[in-house]
Amino acid sequence: MTDPIADYLTRLRNAIMAHHRVVEVPASNLKKEITKILFEKGYILNYKFVEDGPQGTIKVALKYDPATRNSAIKCLKRVSTPGLRKYTGYKDMPRVINGLGIAIISTSKGVMTNKEAAEQKIGGEVLCYVY
Repeated sequence: MTDPIADYLTRLRNAIMAHHRVVEVPASNLKKEITKILFEKGYILNYKFVEDGPQGTIKVALKYDPATRNSAIKCLKRVSTPGLRKYTGYKDMPRVINGLGIAIISTSKGVMTNKEAAEQKIGGEVLCYVY
């Protein structure tokens, strides 16, 4: 596997399309940080880090609207790939759906959303868009 973040986003996307409640993904520190951001911003219901084997797994409980069964996540889009990295400065921070969505940025101060990175005036690699 050459792009673990794309694999993580694809597993979430496939579980949402199949209306699964829980999805398990192989863990890494970057995936854990992305999962924490998704939970803090209300895109997932809950998460749990399971330490089994050398790598561990992340169990993500997906969030759905009970009336319409629509997911809280409409789109997960990978921006920066191993073949073409996308970097941005704090002045050129991307706005996802005019501020309604979030962009997850990997900065020198850790993984954060585009709004947090703009407030701290630091740029970084744009990992993905979520809305």
